[in-house]
Amino acid sequence: MIKVYTTPTCAYCHALMNWLDEMGVEYKEMDATKEPDITAVPVTEINGQKIVGFDRPAIKKALRNL
Repeated sequence: MIKVYTTPTCAYCHALMNWLDEMGVEYKEMDATKEPDITAVPVTEINGQKIVGFDRPAIKKALRNL
């Protein structure tokens, strides 16, 4: 399962989710404000690996390993 930790006012969060939608990637949006260990957003969690920021190359690489 892919999780994307976001906040409502984060423009990069919304850009990331739009990008994932365009690629047809299913994910679950998580409220980062309810997670004390999330200190920056967006955070994409793929198979337990957390990627901080809208890091397209790292996310693509992690998606290939699904």
